[in-house]
Amino acid sequence: MPEAAGPRGDGWHATLCPYCGVGCGLLARVEDGRVTKVKGDPAHPANFGDVCAKAVHLPPTLRAPDRLLYPEIRERRDEPRRRAAWDEALDLAARRLRHILATHGPDAVAFYASGQLLSEEYYVAAKLAKGFVRTNHFDTNSRLCMASAAVGYARSFGADGPPPAYADLEHADCFFLIGTNTADCHPIVFRRIRRRKAASPDGVFVIVADPRWTETADLADLHLALRPGSDVALLDAMLHVIVREKLVDEAFVARHTTGWAAVRDAVAAWPPERAEAVTGLSRESIVTAALRLGTARAALTLWSMGINQSRAGTDKNAAILNLHLATGQIGRPGAGPLSLTGQPNAMGGRETGGLSHLLPGYRAVEDAAARDEVERHWRLPPGTIAPRRGRSALEIFEGLEAGEVRAVWILCTNPAASMPEPDLVERALARAELVIVQDAYHPTETTRFADVLLPAAQWPEKDGVMTSSERRLTWLPKLVEPPGEALPDAEILTRFARAMGWEAWFPYAGAAEIFDELAALTRGRPCDYAGASHARLRRDGPLQ
Repeated sequence: MPEAAGPRGDGWHATLCPYCGVGCGLLARVEDGRVTKVKGDPAHPANFGDVCAKAVHLPPTLRAPDRLLYPEIRERRDEPRRRAAWDEALDLAARRLRHILATHGPDAVAFYASGQLLSEEYYVAAKLAKGFVRTNHFDTNSRLCMASAAVGYARSFGADGPPPAYADLEHADCFFLIGTNTADCHPIVFRRIRRRKAASPDGVFVIVADPRWTETADLADLHLALRPGSDVALLDAMLHVIVREKLVDEAFVARHTTGWAAVRDAVAAWPPERAEAVTGLSRESIVTAALRLGTARAALTLWSMGINQSRAGTDKNAAILNLHLATGQIGRPGAGPLSLTGQPNAMGGRETGGLSHLLPGYRAVEDAAARDEVERHWRLPPGTIAPRRGRSALEIFEGLEAGEVRAVWILCTNPAASMPEPDLVERALARAELVIVQDAYHPTETTRFADVLLPAAQWPEKDGVMTSSERRLTWLPKLVEPPGEALPDAEILTRFARAMGWEAWFPYAGAAEIFDELAALTRGRPCDYAGASHARLRRDGPLQ
């Protein structure tokens, strides 16, 4: 491995929090080969030294008694697992997977991963699944988190990266928080909003739309305690008021948008009087919210799972984006729609092809030209990558239960506990012919189903990059060695590829080489990494 990827000595070292998508910089204290303390990194532009309780309690998780230390395997489901060497475990996985591919074809194999993977790990997993196993059934728990926002952004803007950045928090004079308890779930962002409000109590107006009274709502000048599920009615009524009061930025709409007439006609059916009956809000409060957003110098909307995790999540996102496009509240300091991500590298996963409809660089698997570009980059024959989108997160487990998917490789997540229908997941895993689980912890609700159990390194035990909610790349250095025989996720996947006979396409000596290959594939794309490298991120710090 390159020297830069090796563990660090005693002292404080810059790294990144592995919890939520805010992407806070941390300083981690290493003593005698262990991370003993963490604190905020004053030099990191996401948090400027601030830190929340989740990060402070990171060190004990690294040496927890349930860390998975060694590979385990079983040949048959009715046998107990036994400890195995890495080569034996990966050879068994390769042999079993070859048999399933030969018997049932690539659509019988699926990968289910996590927004906590590093971008290099996501990329290797996507390359392995889509280019070599030849299955697009590769999805992640980010599907449960940000898929609605990603689709909303892609439909409105052509790419799913949020336009604003955290620096806009210091420039907005109207905050609209909807479907988010930011104070609890993204506390560093909330503290920046609170400081902005405190610095200009009369000049900054805060609107919070949430059925509950929360600490976030306590900051609000206007709390819209709407009925659960009525978000679209509220948002459309706000746009109705903006149209009625002639607050539409007609020049911006004419110059930068299409489809405005259809949107205008749709919201014409939602006057505040109608929305009042649906939302339970007074028409006066709806009008006030609309006028505040429509007349603001710079309005910033923030939202999270209360919007995204819904049967109408994509519609809710579209309604938020329509508000900003109609008023021209986008593309200037302090203005724009900024979704708050749950997983730390959900953005990086989308950039690297880590969802069933994507290839690296925000390419679509159904786009023939995109498939051709990726096949040439991976040195694969034309037509190798399947032209159809794969199964999404829930569809993977439905396919396992139905017997249509025979094998699943689960990386860095515990779907038997975290999926919306855990009973379905348990039935699916029990029926699967092969379950490979790659995780840092055991036992979990998912690892008990594993035929092959692979111990993975945690965040300070490997090096790589994550992309935060504001599209900022931060490099995480390897600070300490992993316990037992645990390995970085990218190394596990690379070793497996070699066990399958694909070593010529997976020659990586370390994460830096993987990142360089990924960066070259994003050149000219909306998420262009071409100017970035591990060396530059080490030298210059986070890049946006």
